[in-house]
Amino acid sequence: ARRALHFVFKVGDRTRTARFYRELLGMTVLRHEEFEEGCKATCNGPYDGKWSKTMVGYGPEDNHFVAELTYNYGIGEYSLGNDFLGITLVSSQAVSNAKKMGWPLKEITSGVFEAEAPGGYKFYLEDKEQLKQDPVWKVTLGVSNLQKSVSYWSGLLGMKIYEKDEEKQRALLGYADNQCKLELKAVRGAVDHGTAFGRIAFSCPKEELPNIEALMKKENQKILTPLVSLDTPGKATVQVVILADPDGHEICFVGDEAFRELSKVDPNGDKLLDDAMAADNSDKWFAEHNMKKVSA
Repeated sequence: ARRALHFVFKVGDRTRTARFYRELLGMTVLRHEEFEEGCKATCNGPYDGKWSKTMVGYGPEDNHFVAELTYNYGIGEYSLGNDFLGITLVSSQAVSNAKKMGWPLKEITSGVFEAEAPGGYKFYLEDKEQLKQDPVWKVTLGVSNLQKSVSYWSGLLGMKIYEKDEEKQRALLGYADNQCKLELKAVRGAVDHGTAFGRIAFSCPKEELPNIEALMKKENQKILTPLVSLDTPGKATVQVVILADPDGHEICFVGDEAFRELSKVDPNGDKLLDDAMAADNSDKWFAEHNMKKVSA
């Protein structure tokens, strides 16, 4: 009953980022929204100003794992930590696109290439025929204590353990065979989230949200945002609860029924994004004033 939905990235260069996802990865814009003030659930990070949200993927979130690109006007870059270690997807088309575009690729192992999205986010492209279902295979997050993290994600959040390798200090978990998986990989020392820290989102039946919150309180686990309703003008109101795992990775659980309504693909998504980028004069303004956008 639980589904992996998306990973949230903060982006500083919206134009180059859109090109990476659309032209290199071959994803489509599923919806685009502009907001005048910060999100109640800090979807755009700890910022109060104008921002935008763009959902991109290979298909709708009903059956695909997608990316949520949040752009804060006036912030040009974010510092990376060792918390997000990459997204792996299966697509020889993406590898071919990268080569045609002259986008830097590094072969990590035979047939697996590393491509860096604007902002430094790592994507691992398997040079195999793109899967007809969702090509996005796994999201990899760094953890400081593998056993503790596996206990949290499996024991408290109910994920199935697909693989566990003590020698390589990694584990693969997920909610269903046909969904994007979560890979936990031990890093040396503490997990550093930088200012680019992201968030992974899952859906569950709405009635489960209070139970998730109650369980976390009972187990003395961190709740970043207690159960709250989020409004999107003209669209469904969704309920979310946002947690943090032992290493501070942000986890959003959203009520499935309303989210399916909210996340319907908008056929005007591409145009809305392109219009917003064309109307965004922030780069020009900063250049004319001999100033640089803020580094978060």
